[in-house]
Amino acid sequence: MRWLLLAFLIIPALEIGIFVWAGGVIGPWWVVALIILTGIVGLAIAKQQGMETWQRAQLSLRHGQVPGEEILDGICILVGAIFLFTPGFLTDIVGFILVLPWSRNLFKGFFIYLFKRMINNNQITFRRW
Repeated sequence: MRWLLLAFLIIPALEIGIFVWAGGVIGPWWVVALIILTGIVGLAIAKQQGMETWQRAQLSLRHGQVPGEEILDGICILVGAIFLFTPGFLTDIVGFILVLPWSRNLFKGFFIYLFKRMINNNQITFRRW
């Protein structure tokens, strides 16, 4: 919880600093245009990747398999879309990494580790139906 509070303080301060620096280099209107452009492009990619993941999950279910990989992809895409919707260059970079399929694999291992740790600490309860 401490790390989350620290992130909520440091990340916006860094983003503001980058906005001010970029505004001085390329101009404030170009910064606004870049923020809007990365948001629109990122959300379009997130929507396309989300639909592909949804279709793969349905296909897995039709074949009687648990769509574990697809669920993890969906979580990454959702978190990435939230980061892309948040204005800022740092959050856009993380958002694109989570949304693009070839770079998403970098974070999947971390999310698996995080979920296993939360289950072991009884922060998440796993029940079979």
